[in-house]
Amino acid sequence: MPDQPYVIDPAGADLHGEADRLRDRGAAALIELPGGIRAWAPTRHDVLKGLLADDRVSKDPNQHWPAWIDGEYRDSWINLWVGVTNMFTAYGADHRRLRKLVSPAFTKRRTDALGPRIEELTAGLLDRMAEAPDGRADLRSAYAHPLPMQVICELFGLPEDQRADTARLIEANMDTTITPEQAMATWREIHELLAGLVALKREQPGEDMTTALIAARDEEGSQLSETELIDTLLLVIGAGHETTVNLIGNAVHALLSHPDQLARVQNGEIPWNDVIEETLRWAPSIANLPLRYAVEDIELSDGTLIARGEAILATYAAAGRDPLKHGADAAAFDLTRADKEHLAFGHGVHYCIGAPLARLEASVALPALFGRFPALRLDESAQPARLADSFIGHGYRTLPVRLT
Repeated sequence: MPDQPYVIDPAGADLHGEADRLRDRGAAALIELPGGIRAWAPTRHDVLKGLLADDRVSKDPNQHWPAWIDGEYRDSWINLWVGVTNMFTAYGADHRRLRKLVSPAFTKRRTDALGPRIEELTAGLLDRMAEAPDGRADLRSAYAHPLPMQVICELFGLPEDQRADTARLIEANMDTTITPEQAMATWREIHELLAGLVALKREQPGEDMTTALIAARDEEGSQLSETELIDTLLLVIGAGHETTVNLIGNAVHALLSHPDQLARVQNGEIPWNDVIEETLRWAPSIANLPLRYAVEDIELSDGTLIARGEAILATYAAAGRDPLKHGADAAAFDLTRADKEHLAFGHGVHYCIGAPLARLEASVALPALFGRFPALRLDESAQPARLADSFIGHGYRTLPVRLT
């Protein structure tokens, strides 16, 4: 094990290359995140899966991260991720309590009921794309982004005039190259916006999940605080659309970059579900997710010791391409791969509550897109598709395509 931590690129310009280099350092590698934050990065699928389900691993920095408890890093970018009070950062009974409040929005019955509306929104977006006079579009801004954004905003009753600002702030939240000052400004602005949403829904309640959460908050004897209410909205609205944006964009780019495999999907030889699962393995929407903390000393199978109080980064991109799990061709996009197991939605008690909705949206959006535009291809006359500047979010900021 090298004495010095591996310094992670804040822009995430070579996520998979970094993962390959970290594998040479053991089952988990000591890394340095922006701002000098040290953490452990699991490099293997089985190690990450084990840690995600381990009761000795917490997500609550206020209980289990000594550096945070001592006041370190509170004015840095990490505050956007760990300085919130919701089920994302909760541990034990608190996590179960907060997750129970959000679960009704993502039951199978409620998710399935959204199918017709997702199909309607999809058709409308495709109609607008078809009107492009030059047959060109940015797939992200025209399709991959507005579809899940509209779905989650309708589910939580976010007014039309607040959606652009919400999308902008969530995007800034994912940008790990911003300055500490920008990070704190983003934190303040998004909390002000969501506090305004809560005030609006208290005055004008509706048939939406924000109103339902407010009702839980305002119940006599409720344990949900105002801070938990606002931070829960931040979590479900942000995670509820940004990850699906990346899933759709990554799948489209992968298919257009592998036309032989796309042809087999279009002729019905390979099902769309295989496209979704292989994309989640090969290019998960979240590459790395901060942070977790060792509640006690944890010794890994190769002898690596994660000491009590040390931070852990959930390395989904590295796990997805682990050769020990997926063989020597783990880095290849292969829709015929027999074992597509991945951890893109997490594992254990923090498994993504919105995973069924993300899969449903992708299962509608992808076949509809290629059904309407069967000759869809990357636009080689435009600037190349550009990945987002982030080692957390893993998706395209721009994705120029030709429709015909």
